[in-house]
Amino acid sequence: MTDCIFCRIIKGEIPSQTLFEDETVFAFKDIQPQAPVHFLVITKQHFSSLNEVDAPSMKLFTDLFQVAKTVAHQLGIGEKGYRCVVNTNREGGQSVYHLHLHVLGGAQLGPSMVG
Repeated sequence: MTDCIFCRIIKGEIPSQTLFEDETVFAFKDIQPQAPVHFLVITKQHFSSLNEVDAPSMKLFTDLFQVAKTVAHQLGIGEKGYRCVVNTNREGGQSVYHLHLHVLGGAQLGPSMVG
């Protein structure tokens, strides 16, 4: 998807503060953080939302959460705690239509903070 901002970030067309990259997953700092630590973990394969992920592709979730855990520890929030959020479609709060995981931490998070 050439017009997808996350696909363009993965390709290096838009700069980001990269935290992790491998063959399936890319992690970078959120440019509008909702917590002291807020980063995104995205699939390199384009899925518009969670609804597009089929059973064979669900292994990507293992990859997303493993990277979330690894980067959270690297950024010093692994032990204190952090929140992982996947928003799906408009009413679920999704604003960029490329599957992504928000990871938030670095402060006590309230129940209404969902990324």
